[in-house]
Amino acid sequence: MNPYALSIFISSLALGTVATLSSFHWILAWIGLEINTLAILPLMTKNPHPRAIEASTKYFLTQAAASALILFAATLNAWLTGEWSINSPMNSNSTILLSIAILTKLGIAPFHFWLPEVLQGLPLQTGLILSTWQKLAPMTLLFQFSESLNLNLMLSLGLLSTFLGGWGGINQTQIRKIMAFSSIAHMGWIILILKISPSLSLLNFTLYVIMTSTLFFTFMFINSKNILQLATSWHKTPAIASLSLLCLLSLSGLPPLTGFLPKWLIAQELIKQNLTTFALIALLSTLLSLFFYLRLTYTTSLTLAPNPSFSLSSWLFKKKTHLSPLTILTLCALPLSPSLLPYF
Repeated sequence: MNPYALSIFISSLALGTVATLSSFHWILAWIGLEINTLAILPLMTKNPHPRAIEASTKYFLTQAAASALILFAATLNAWLTGEWSINSPMNSNSTILLSIAILTKLGIAPFHFWLPEVLQGLPLQTGLILSTWQKLAPMTLLFQFSESLNLNLMLSLGLLSTFLGGWGGINQTQIRKIMAFSSIAHMGWIILILKISPSLSLLNFTLYVIMTSTLFFTFMFINSKNILQLATSWHKTPAIASLSLLCLLSLSGLPPLTGFLPKWLIAQELIKQNLTTFALIALLSTLLSLFFYLRLTYTTSLTLAPNPSFSLSSWLFKKKTHLSPLTILTLCALPLSPSLLPYF
């Protein structure tokens, strides 16, 4: 892609996100979301492959429908309450419609049908943007009117997302689909606690972005797109492969890694709110995600062929990588929890 065009598209992505983050009016927020959607479409189709065209078409149709629903719900709310402000008290029906539209943009179950197929048809670089940056603007809108959210809706969809995200990733062999179902499960944990404790939900989202970025950068570094390629990379880059497996286990929430921190705090907060049953179901659904992460770890590191590899060792890398700080945060941030507990 032409570097000038690429810089324009990246700038448009940043502009759309900043416009939504700084908006107080629903029309301005909608414009920012539309700029975001239109800016990422050329990045999706920069490689003219049928899978990329199909993924971009699915993404565009889903995001356009969600944006239309946001505009309709905001107009309905302005008609009933006379307010276009995001932070003002909202009508309950408009809040439910807005929540459904934004959750569709985030890929929350049962509106998750587009995310695995879209992510599978994209390169890892664009998949990283879709899994992290594109979620900033919708999550900001949810944080802004979190006081008006329906608690029962958030709890129900959060539990459904954690369950379907773990269940859908069990039989997957493609890394991008595994990351898509992992995103669905993690976003379920985020919206599960959003109404009760927005600050805890923000912490969970921040750690999700850090861990997901670490894994995508790792997979881009070793050029692995499925389990077979990840297993064959063990002979060439054993350190990076082992770190990628540890990052996968951290993403699954296995102690004593960083991914255990948000699940621990969220379960603790749900129990404080007398929602012990919801906390128990959410923790049990995490076992599904843990299963396919452990299966991925097993097939990658413990089932290697006994014959030696004849490929050249590549321990001297010519690529520049920024994995070290991200990997440290992904694996070793759990000791920070005592300093974070007073804020929740």
